[in-house]
Amino acid sequence: MNEETLLYRIAFASVRGMGVDLATKLLDVVGSEQAFFALPERELQSLTGSRHKMCERGYRDERLATARRELEWVERNHIKVFYYTDDAYPTRLLHDASDAPILLYGAGDCDLNARHVVSIVGTRRSTAYGARFVERFVEDLAEQLDSLIIVSGLAYGTDINAHRAALKHGVPTVGVLACGLNKIYPAVHRREAREMAHHGGMVVSDYQSQDQLHRGNFLARNRIIAALADCAVIIESADTGGSLVTASLAASYSRDVFAVPGRVGDQYSMGCNKLIKSNRAAAITGADDLIKEMRWEPKARVVTAPTQRELFPQLTAEEQRVIDLLREQGELHVNDIAAAMSLPIYRTLAVLVTLDTRGLLHTLPGSRYSL
Repeated sequence: MNEETLLYRIAFASVRGMGVDLATKLLDVVGSEQAFFALPERELQSLTGSRHKMCERGYRDERLATARRELEWVERNHIKVFYYTDDAYPTRLLHDASDAPILLYGAGDCDLNARHVVSIVGTRRSTAYGARFVERFVEDLAEQLDSLIIVSGLAYGTDINAHRAALKHGVPTVGVLACGLNKIYPAVHRREAREMAHHGGMVVSDYQSQDQLHRGNFLARNRIIAALADCAVIIESADTGGSLVTASLAASYSRDVFAVPGRVGDQYSMGCNKLIKSNRAAAITGADDLIKEMRWEPKARVVTAPTQRELFPQLTAEEQRVIDLLREQGELHVNDIAAAMSLPIYRTLAVLVTLDTRGLLHTLPGSRYSL
C-alpha cells in the first residue's frame, strides 16, 4: 500500500473502540478511511447518526498527528502492517474473534495463515516437569507436521520455553506482545525476539510504539494468542492466572483447548487438572494426542535403520532401588532418596551420578532427581 493509505489506516485503527464491526459499518457509510478524517464534524455526525467523540474534529486531528509519528517509526524499522482487509491479515483472527484488532504490527517474516498453528501458554513459574514437556512436545510436533507455527506471549516460564523449543527445532514461532514493538517485555527476552524475527517467525502487537504499557494490556493480548491459533495448549497453571483466561477466550472463539495433566496437589498443575475435570479442556500427554484430536494428517515418518543400543541396562541392586523409588514417588531430593534407602549421602550421590551418566535420570535444580 502507498504511504498515504497506510497513514490513514494507522490513524483509523487508533480510534478508541475501533473494531472490525465498527470499522466495517463506518466505511460503508463514509467510503474510506481518508474520508472519515476529511469530513466536517457535523456532516460526519449526520452520516453516522452519532455524537461520539470520534466525530470531533480535534480528536480526529490528534489521531492523524499520532499516526504520522507512528508511520515514521514503522518505515524506519521495516515493520509490517497487517490491515483487516489485507489478504495477509490472519484469517483465524478476523473470522472468529469479534474483538479482533483491525490492524496488527509485526517484526519478522512469517505467514500468519500457516496450515497448523498451535498456541502454547502456561505458568510463568515453569517447573522442570513442564519445561521437559514443552521441549518434547514441540520437537514431536516439528517432526510430524508441515506448515507449523507455535504462538505464545514471550513471557517468563512456559511462554519462553515454547519459543526456545520452536527455535531449537526449526519451527517458526510468533510472540504476541502487550506493548508496542519498540520495547520487548520482559527485556531479558530481546535475544529470543530477534531470533524469532530473523528465523521465519515474528513478534506482533496491536499496540503502537507510542502506547504506554499497562497491566490490562496483558489480558487483552491473550485474545490474540488464543485467536491466532487452531488450538490452545495449557502446560502448567495455578488455580488462577492468565493461562486460564486464554483457555476461556480460546473456547469462546470455538478453538480446541488442551491441558497437560499433573500430579494432584502440585500448585502449578491445579489449573490444568481443573480444566480437564470440568471438561473445559481435553487431556493430552504428547504431540500424538493433539494431532489425533485435531484430525491433522502427520507427514510420513522417515524410517532409519535401527541402531544397536542397550534397551534394558543391567542395574545393581542399589541402582534398581533408586529407579523403583523414583518411579513410585516421582521427583525427590537427594536427602529423601538417601533416607529411603538407608544409605549415606556420598554413596547415594555415587549411585545417582552413575544413573545420570547412563541417561536414566534427570538431575534437577536444588539437588532433586527424577526419571
